[in-house]
Amino acid sequence: MSAGLIPPHGGTLVNRIASSAKAEELRAKAADLPKITLSAKQACDLEMIAIGAFSPLTGFVKKADFESICRDMRLAGSGGGTVWPIPITLAVDDAVKATLKTGSQAALHHADGTLLAVMDVEEIYPHDKKLEISNVFRTEDEAHPGVKSVVDEGDWLVGGPVHVITVTPEKEPGEQFTEFRLPPAATRDAFTQRGWRTVAAFQTRNPIHRAHEYLCKCAQEICDGLLIHPLVGETKPGDIPADVRMKCYEVLIEKYFVPERTLLSVMPAAMRYAGPREAILHALVRKNYGCTHFIVGRDHAGPGNDSKGKPFYGPYDAQALMKKHAGELDITMVPFQNMVYVEDRAQYIPEDEVKEGQNVLNISGTEFRRRLQEGLDIPDWFSYPAVVDELRKTHPPRHRQGFTVFFTGLSGSGKSTIANALMVKLMELGGRRVTLLDGDVVRKHLSSELGFTREHRDINILRIGFVASEITKNGGIAICAPIAPYVQTRRQVAEMIRPLGGYLEIHVATPLEVCEQRDRKGLYAKARAGIIKEFTGISDPYDVPQSPDMSIDTQIISPDNAAHRIIVKLESMGFVR
Repeated sequence: MSAGLIPPHGGTLVNRIASSAKAEELRAKAADLPKITLSAKQACDLEMIAIGAFSPLTGFVKKADFESICRDMRLAGSGGGTVWPIPITLAVDDAVKATLKTGSQAALHHADGTLLAVMDVEEIYPHDKKLEISNVFRTEDEAHPGVKSVVDEGDWLVGGPVHVITVTPEKEPGEQFTEFRLPPAATRDAFTQRGWRTVAAFQTRNPIHRAHEYLCKCAQEICDGLLIHPLVGETKPGDIPADVRMKCYEVLIEKYFVPERTLLSVMPAAMRYAGPREAILHALVRKNYGCTHFIVGRDHAGPGNDSKGKPFYGPYDAQALMKKHAGELDITMVPFQNMVYVEDRAQYIPEDEVKEGQNVLNISGTEFRRRLQEGLDIPDWFSYPAVVDELRKTHPPRHRQGFTVFFTGLSGSGKSTIANALMVKLMELGGRRVTLLDGDVVRKHLSSELGFTREHRDINILRIGFVASEITKNGGIAICAPIAPYVQTRRQVAEMIRPLGGYLEIHVATPLEVCEQRDRKGLYAKARAGIIKEFTGISDPYDVPQSPDMSIDTQIISPDNAAHRIIVKLESMGFVR
């Protein structure tokens, strides 16, 4: 562990950020080291280690710690059995693992190419995903975003301390929140300067509505100060982006909190959605930031329901686990029941205090997002108008959002013909720019260097998906008409676009024999003769979509009627009027 300091708030902080001289030495050395490009979650973890937020960790965990954390929620060996609930790992795939050597070092880079750190590679060991998933998340359901994240990670883990050059990538979009990005040492100093001996931390990854405000103000009644500490690292698709949330927090604090007793800072961690275990992690992190109390409400860090519609965690599982380890955490939990609005009293109260006959009003998170998307009224008792106004600036109703219509089907199935008919109808409706990304045209202008191996096909489809995501994000309409034969790649495209706007997958399900009969270019005949290799439907597979948003067989419906059906579908979804 690096030398740290012990201020009035919290324990010893680890500092892994190199001095200027050391950083220059590391940069020179990194040029000859194997390279590991970090995922968004890994980059968040590196920053949390670097600034001491994950103290006592000095790097990514090694095998003994990994297994002990998963099984017993404790660090092993030098950690002395300290409570630690979630392993902070660096997963790599086979290709990267082959470049690494135990006892050597590796250079850690951001996805934009920025050199962030040099790591001592002390161990390389198999990623026991089953051990991690079953213990940390208590489910193997891939509908859980934390489970899905681990499943998709590499099969090897690299353990060892890190020597951090910078935590700021060169090309990061404007979500750095420099003014509010206070490391633990800075928040501790701020508490001391303000004379706060007791500080309650409020963890959030969502906008603060009036029920949350009630929790915060109750905590302020028992503590000198309140740290509103939103998580701004990687979250799951569908969560409100961090830059939008920050505007809401600033408006709320300015209008409805006492500034002298409230501090806003951000935590650059990634969400795991691990429920009870993540509540423990969030508490330990806030202790490192100097807090003495930690607010834990209903279903802390829960991701909602599983694939069968049942909650992943009980509403108060996190509070129960916090109570179990209360004697070791050195931070006091401030527990709250589910808060509900009682119309008769015109105020929020704990659910267990509601009396028979009182009228309780409630809006679920799903219902709130629906009202936001469709431009419907959101009552003042649920959220302040100033907060809703900020959200509406970046979350317009669906008829003003961008969207993508993604066609998939065999060559000759009629994708391009329907796509062109749809483009004409959407342009006639007006209101948005419409861009057609036809498979052949994209191949010519965007992917001319690619062949037709599976790897190259995937690259081509992901390029189309990226362009479509940018069009969607900026309020336009993207119509994509590639073959897109592989289900996994189509899923990646959908995951890329859905958080940004609408997404509609259309399977043009014209049978193979009909496609062959229409083959004006003679491609199928050449494929049958072996002249064209790896041709979809003949010598290369086509993964038939199992649950597309719409399926169209051009044997029984004309292109114009097909385009009309799609327009009707988009109308029912609220994307066109």
